[in-house]
Amino acid sequence: MELIEKEQISALRFPKEEVELSPEQKRMLQKSLERATSLGNIDRIKFRITFHDDVSLKQVHTTIWAANPQHIVLKKGVVIPVNRILDIN
Repeated sequence: MELIEKEQISALRFPKEEVELSPEQKRMLQKSLERATSLGNIDRIKFRITFHDDVSLKQVHTTIWAANPQHIVLKKGVVIPVNRILDIN
């Protein structure tokens, strides 16, 4: 797994296919996403987001500013598709 800076994310490419997660993993990811978005906006808490671009597994340590069912938004409008995220902690 490669640890990257959030500024590098906008140069990455994300396939449209979902990463493979069980129904339970999807449910837990959704809860983590809601919690991380709330804490990011209230307390500016950073989380480790593990995701897969078109090349490899990557991780970024940052604050989540907004989320919808399709994307999460980080500082400066950097976006990661939710269907490519494996974990948020």
